[in-house]
Parts: sequence; structure tokens; C-alpha cells
Amino acid sequence: MSKFSNFLGIDVSKEYFDAVIILNSDKNDTIHNQFSNDIKGLKELVKWLNSITSTNQNTLICLEHTGMYGKAIIHYLLSKEYSLWVEMSLKIIRSIGVQRGKNDKIDAERIAYYAMKNQDEVQIYQAPRKVIDQIKKIISLREHLITTKAMLIRNANELKGFEPELSKLHKKYSKATIKGIETDLKNIEKKLDSLIKLDEKLSNIFEKATSVTGVGKVTALFLICYTNEFTMYETPRQLACYCGVVPFEYTSGKSVRAKPRVHFMANKKLKKQLHMCPYQP
Repeated sequence: MSKFSNFLGIDVSKEYFDAVIILNSDKNDTIHNQFSNDIKGLKELVKWLNSITSTNQNTLICLEHTGMYGKAIIHYLLSKEYSLWVEMSLKIIRSIGVQRGKNDKIDAERIAYYAMKNQDEVQIYQAPRKVIDQIKKIISLREHLITTKAMLIRNANELKGFEPELSKLHKKYSKATIKGIETDLKNIEKKLDSLIKLDEKLSNIFEKATSVTGVGKVTALFLICYTNEFTMYETPRQLACYCGVVPFEYTSGKSVRAKPRVHFMANKKLKKQLHMCPYQP
């Protein structure tokens, strides 16, 4: 039997968030409120929950993945020891079925109903450790720098065959920028090495990951960050599906709808990293 009797759905936007709570597992007994998406609004949310006897012991809070807009909400509620379920929006939408109408209040109510209906399958959110969160931000910055450097070099090379003089100017005025990016990338590599060495648990996981043939430092760090140190999946099959390296067939009866392909919900960043790993038989 579930320990939760109240289910709070939160629909997040940049400036505010809507909250709808289902009390005593009765979908007809709901209360709606709206709060600013800042520390003041979060304090008001907790105060409001306490006023309706909704505690961190009897309440399950569910919200969608919303990137940076939901981070403050997640961190604050975790600090208050609430149980959080952070779910994919597509999964919530598909589970509800055909719906008509849409606004923030309705979305929050649907999220609360999803949490109540699927509470037996709840996956309580485990926040990544500070060092993992830091590494994830650093490798994201590393990606942006590499993309910028490649763009500058590519543009100059493309102009070379059509406008040689403009290509020379492009190289001249981007030379310092490219050199600066290369320096920053070297410093990032040093910082990543330092973070790995200073954390014993991370160092141990990293060593095991890189012991796999073809898996280098960047691929290992991507896997560690996006799987929360390999805790999000119980089997290799689940991890392979998430990474987008498992094709699925699409057939119905004698009809072949399409050749086997990777599901569109796979993690494209991990898929790219794993496909770039050198093959060594």
C-alpha cells in the first residue's frame, strides 16, 4: 500500500509555477494555487502545503523535466525532504489519453493525477552529487567551445575556394579567438582531471568505465553524468535503450512499417559519444 495520500502536480514556467494538489487520493478533491518561481514563492508553497496538512511524509510531488526553470524548485523541496518524481512530459501526456483544452492549471492537475494513478511505478528523484552536477556543466561548456571553434575554422575553409581574400581576413581576425578557445579547452581538461582525482567514488567509477575498450574520458564522464553515476538503470538493456544504441522493429502482421531504428526519445548526446568510440575487435 502506498504511503502517499496527497499528490501535488507542479507545472513550471519561467516566472511562476502552478500547483494543484489532490487530497486523500480523491481526484475530485483538488486545490489550486500559483506561486512565483523564486525563493519567496517556494517558501509560500511549503507554507501553503503545511496549512492543508500536506507534509513531506504523506505527499508525493510530481513535475516535468523543464531544465533550468525547475532546478530551484527541485533543490528547495529536496532540502525540505519531500518525495519528488521528475518525469518526462511526453510520458505524462501519453498516459492520460485524449484530452481537450490546455492551460497551466489544467496541466498541473493532470500531472497530479498522473502521480496518483501511477504511484506504484514511482521513481523517487535522487539529486546528483555536487561534483557530478559541476562536471556536467563543464562538459556542456566544453561542447559549446568545440562547436564554436569548428564553426570558425569551417567558415574560413569554405570561403577559401570562392573568396580567397575574405578567407584570409576571416582567418586573421579569428586566429586569436581560436587560440583562446584552445587554451580554455586545455584548462577544462585539467579541471576535469582534478575533479576526478579529488573524489574517491567518482575516481573509482571513472576507472571502471574507461577500462571498457573504446571508452575514453569524455564518453565515460557523459555516461556518469547522464546516468547519475550509473544508478538510474538496473540492467544493461535499459541503459542501452536510453543511450540510443538499440534499434526497435516496427511491424504489424505481415506489414513491415519501417526498418528497425532507434527510438526518438533516446539520449542523443550519449548516442553520439558511443558511436564515436573507436572499434577494436
